[in-house]
Amino acid sequence: MQGRCVKRNKQINIEEDPDVIKSPHSFIIHRGLPGEHIGELTKDFRKIMDPFTAKSLKERKKNTIKDFLSIAGILHVTHICIFTKTEQGMYFKLCRLPRGPTLTFKIHSFSLSRDIISLLKKQMVYEELFKHSPLVILNNFSGEGMQLKLIASMFQNMFPTINLTKVNLSTIRRCLCLNYNPISKTIDLRHYAIRVVPVGLSKGVKKLVQAKVPNLSKCEDFSDFLTKGTVSESEAEDDPSNHVTLPQKLSSRGNHANNKSAIKLSELGPRLTLELIKVEDGLLDGEVLYHEYIQKSEEEKLLIKKKREKKKKLKEKRKKIQEENTKKKELQKQEHKEKSLKGMQKKKESEILLQKIAKESVEENNIEDDDAQYYRDEVGEEPDKDLFARKIGEKRPKKFIPNYKVKKQKDNES
Repeated sequence: MQGRCVKRNKQINIEEDPDVIKSPHSFIIHRGLPGEHIGELTKDFRKIMDPFTAKSLKERKKNTIKDFLSIAGILHVTHICIFTKTEQGMYFKLCRLPRGPTLTFKIHSFSLSRDIISLLKKQMVYEELFKHSPLVILNNFSGEGMQLKLIASMFQNMFPTINLTKVNLSTIRRCLCLNYNPISKTIDLRHYAIRVVPVGLSKGVKKLVQAKVPNLSKCEDFSDFLTKGTVSESEAEDDPSNHVTLPQKLSSRGNHANNKSAIKLSELGPRLTLELIKVEDGLLDGEVLYHEYIQKSEEEKLLIKKKREKKKKLKEKRKKIQEENTKKKELQKQEHKEKSLKGMQKKKESEILLQKIAKESVEENNIEDDDAQYYRDEVGEEPDKDLFARKIGEKRPKKFIPNYKVKKQKDNES
């Protein structure tokens, strides 16, 4: 009988696409103090990372980061994003698996997706948007400092690379914009939906091209509807900097190859304002390569390095002791197993001996029964109980006294 969970989760054997395996995958989790906003923020960030992320990842208080790391290799996970909440504020940690580095950002401000979408007149949220990963756009990350290059490379490597010669433009429906402000040293993170609209068409023709039902109540003739002036829906269509000549045909209506179209952006959320605080060499624990607020001298750095090495040696020592203990336990188990097997063998041998003795007793009983029957046939009387011992354990009396009298032979008189 199959359980309820087995019936729901029917396992389908599908060969995994090599491109999907190669593309970076991620885990987005939250730690620290509980709160409604941090839970929603993690879910919103999972939407950004779609489709190469665990959407319905269930995390509990008992789960440690080691638990997620143990599964990461099997699921081809390359990055882990952790939202943490403390009494001082909220932080965002971006880790590269399996050996780091780790970037720690302070979240100065954030807005949830539901708050941003509720302010929009036209909401552009549908399932097809999240079938493909977004396009990453970086601005002002070419300044001085290795930390800026590291931030740029980390965010770029979180998403699959785009091959410009083979890319299908219809799949690029979202974009993630990261803007670095050198004065405040903050990063503005924004998430948009991309919409491409044909340019140079009247409002009526555009509706017909996009398969929308026109409203003809104010028109006397259908020609009046078609000959209306070219009125743009937004500033995006008026601005020539937003106009693009399409190199290929798009799946959306009216956007053909070598035709001009306008690009419109609709914000999906969430919004984040981040500040880089710390860069660690390892995975959540390692040498601090960069810190925004704390700067240490060379002597302090050497002391920290020595402490870390000492800690590492202690860890290795404990590991060796653990391995030796496990080996000893295995040997003890093996010895116990061998002893138990020997005991079992002895038990079997004793059982075989008992079976043999029982067999022999049965045979002897049969022989004794035959002797009693023979006595009945020859003498015509029932034999005495003591005459034939029917059991092996049963003993005869010490002195065997027969019932019949022995006749004394008369001495021949000479």
